[in-house]
Amino acid sequence: MSGGKHVPATPQDVPPEQDPPGSRTPVRPSDLADGHGPMWVVPHEVPAIVPLPSSSTEPRWIGVYRWAAVGGDLLAAVIGISIALLTRFGYHVGNGYLVMGSLLPLAWVAAVALTKGYDPRYFGAGPEELRSLLRAGVGLTAAIAMASYATRSEIARGFVVLAIPVTVLAALLLRYGLRKDLHRHRLRGRCMHRVLVVGRRGPAATLCEHLESRPSDGFRVVATCRPRDDSRGTGPLRPDELDEPDILAAVDRHAVDVVAVATDPELAGQSLRRLSWALEQRGIELIVSPGIIEVAGPRISVRPVAGLSLLHLERPSVSGGPHLMKAIFDRIVALALIVLMAPLLIGLTLAVKLTSSGPVLFHQRRVGRAGTEFTMLKFRSMYTDAEQRLSDLYTLSDGNGVHFKMRQDPRVTPLGRWTRRFSLDELPQLINVLRGDMSLVGPRPPLAEEVALYAADDSRRMLVKPGMTGLWQVSGRSDLSWDESVRLDLRYVDNWSMTLDLLILWKTLRAVFYGSGAY
Repeated sequence: MSGGKHVPATPQDVPPEQDPPGSRTPVRPSDLADGHGPMWVVPHEVPAIVPLPSSSTEPRWIGVYRWAAVGGDLLAAVIGISIALLTRFGYHVGNGYLVMGSLLPLAWVAAVALTKGYDPRYFGAGPEELRSLLRAGVGLTAAIAMASYATRSEIARGFVVLAIPVTVLAALLLRYGLRKDLHRHRLRGRCMHRVLVVGRRGPAATLCEHLESRPSDGFRVVATCRPRDDSRGTGPLRPDELDEPDILAAVDRHAVDVVAVATDPELAGQSLRRLSWALEQRGIELIVSPGIIEVAGPRISVRPVAGLSLLHLERPSVSGGPHLMKAIFDRIVALALIVLMAPLLIGLTLAVKLTSSGPVLFHQRRVGRAGTEFTMLKFRSMYTDAEQRLSDLYTLSDGNGVHFKMRQDPRVTPLGRWTRRFSLDELPQLINVLRGDMSLVGPRPPLAEEVALYAADDSRRMLVKPGMTGLWQVSGRSDLSWDESVRLDLRYVDNWSMTLDLLILWKTLRAVFYGSGAY
């Protein structure tokens, strides 16, 4: 009313200002004082803006690598098709096959693209990049067969059977060389993804440690962003730690390529969804760590249920059909190796017998699957009084605190040093594999006194048969600490697959050739 007394408006009477589109959740000084403010500042609204194409936001090295991969695949297809044409038809190639030979390289590149062989997420990290080439080979073979049937055209099976496998093999070799070149650049600090880690101090520190543990995977943590209430840490912040919750401000400040979110219940649901939208518009990748460790990709799948993305963990394969197939594979390969290496085994037998007194084979009781004991065989590499001299050498051990190891063990014979370097002393264990006591690949066979000291988690190593080689063999052998050895064995048990076994066998050849970690 015009004649009434003027009453000043209180803060409750003033309507709140509307946040502009794309603004972040506001933070008031009072929120900081009473501790009730938002722990993370994320976009309150994200306008619907078409994001920039990935080619304009991705680092330059990704484009270079992609074009190099395409060029390598085209070269592999030309090699495979040329060998198939010359082998099948000689120098008298019909016009139809010339046309097909000119189109197949393009079809091969298209097949690799469809199987995500040029996806930058897999460049230089993990087996998925190489698996895509195998899937492309299978898919292209099926496509050619269906096209031949549909058009009733006669395509020489000998041509297809030779062209596709040679193309796949050549592509695998070229891509492997390209990956190794990328790894060399990454070890020098180049071709890396700049990562901002978001999370509380504990989970964020763990995530940083894992991301930077293998430079060949291509992640370099440039900063960490912590929530406002994270006061559990002690001591001053490092220069790359941001004690403020504005994630997008940290993204812009450090010009990152990837935002890695450690497990945090306060940054989930709609907040995480809006953050992903905002990062999408900037051309920045978002990865979220679920807090699960030592679980391989094939055991993880995402299942959409009622609008939620649920992470499903497959049970480890420690029994049943897959392990029956593994047992059959082990015995066939062990028998074949014994036959092929019979001259070497006979030569080593004579060498051990003639160079030192004592038995040729060393017998030792070890613990196998489900706690069953068996006698493990090795070529003797020590003098016969080795056990009596052990107590005098314990203080000089170079081992991991549980296993006694010496780099210059005086109990080892001159021949034994050579056989140990190249793991030739372990060849008699092929007989253990043939008997079914051991596997070609598995955890290290433990002694009974070691098993008596096992913690509850450690005993999972005995869910599978011990192996002649394993992750411990290709990751450092005697140079590993006890904890590292247990961790690798448990990783193998939880993530076993035939593909993993084949990969370990391949890496074992390299480890044995260089003699790394053997003494």
